[in-house]
Amino acid sequence: MSISPDEYKKLGEKAVPKTKSLRNLTGAFLIGGGICLFGQFLLNFYLDMGLSTPSSSTACSMTLVAVSAVLTGFGVYDKIAKFGGGGTLVPITGFANAVVSPAMEYKSEGFVLGLGVKIFTIAGPVIVYGVLASVVYGIIYWAMGII
Repeated sequence: MSISPDEYKKLGEKAVPKTKSLRNLTGAFLIGGGICLFGQFLLNFYLDMGLSTPSSSTACSMTLVAVSAVLTGFGVYDKIAKFGGGGTLVPITGFANAVVSPAMEYKSEGFVLGLGVKIFTIAGPVIVYGVLASVVYGIIYWAMGII
């Protein structure tokens, strides 16, 4: 039995599930916007507490990372991501989730060989790149007389 390319295309289109674009976009907008709104609330909170703008930004980032790591540890972030999809990929919370998730899968192997090793699966290359980039930028700034 042979089928023509057009018939094959029609069969393929029937087999592929329809995407729920409006629902996905709405969920991503609400969750991503909610994370950004929470971040702005934190920034304003830290500014009102008397921290300088750079310190408030740092505290806000640290809080967002800690909250998303804890939510990932308790399995809540995955439920939020199921609804919000791409909205949960707001860089800092998505990164924290990406670092903690692999570690949680291997927690049964212990703190050192499980959690300790797997937590650097994602973070390791980022840390290495960040350190290397800062050294290169430092050398460039030193050579230019900026430092």
